[in-house]
Amino acid sequence: MTENRESATPARQPGLPELRPVGESPLQPPAQARSQALNDHELPRDRSQAILEAAKQVGALLKRKGHRFALAGSVAVYAHGGSGHLQHDADFCVRRADAEAVARTLAEAGLTVRTPPEDWLMKTTCLGQDVDFLFELAHRPVTTDLLALAQDVPVDSVHMPVLPPTELMRGLVEAFSEHYCDFGPALAVARALREKVDWEDLRGSCEDEPMPAAFFFLLERLDVIAPREEPR
Repeated sequence: MTENRESATPARQPGLPELRPVGESPLQPPAQARSQALNDHELPRDRSQAILEAAKQVGALLKRKGHRFALAGSVAVYAHGGSGHLQHDADFCVRRADAEAVARTLAEAGLTVRTPPEDWLMKTTCLGQDVDFLFELAHRPVTTDLLALAQDVPVDSVHMPVLPPTELMRGLVEAFSEHYCDFGPALAVARALREKVDWEDLRGSCEDEPMPAAFFFLLERLDVIAPREEPR
């Protein structure tokens, strides 16, 4: 659920660890490990399946190494029963403080770590698909408390921590602004997860903002959610 994020030449960002491609020291893994890099696997023909497989590979890798993380984005929506038509990439939430440790784990598996100009994420490529590691959701930092909300959910055959539906929806709604108000993707998620989202909690946290308020009004008019009862 990332917005238009373009990859860039790796560069160190203020406040981020110095991350380098796997071909460079000190993150270069042994030759045998490089020969088994995840990107050497045969790619699935279907784009959505490729994104899903990339998420499974990376999630399993992070689990084995004991990292704290939570799956987010369209793959997380799919894990909660949403559409299998996945969007753009796979997203994982990690704490900024864990970025260096996660980067080393990825590099040891033969994955190149990149730091784009935006300082709220780092990126890699697995099975030909972009995988983003988010330090923020809608300008809110990923915290231990947020990761503690994650639910252990099967993503196809791989169990991993996945952000709950309310937090997935919150990340979408809180991102709306005068400069970004594409309701289409968020509407699809709202339809798919409406029975699993705590709409009262969500409205209470962001309905005072004009764009989220407009989105909730749209959901009411489309009968996705019930109108909010006004106090008497």
